[in-house]
Amino acid sequence: MEKLLGQVIEIIYEDKAGNITQRRIEVLGLKGGLLRAGCLATGSPRMFRVERILAWQPVKGRRAG
Repeated sequence: MEKLLGQVIEIIYEDKAGNITQRRIEVLGLKGGLLRAGCLATGSPRMFRVERILAWQPVKGRRAG
């Protein structure tokens, strides 16, 4: 996932409560199994556990910045 820094991707994520969400995020960093990102829907910074990302795909034609 390190090659995705600065990219916009769409993820399907399962949180610790078992809720599944789909989000478009900008990948800002990756360290220790945590992905630091900006949520494009809310503009909020977010942290995601890599092992809880069920699926991901690049958003075509979208690059951050």
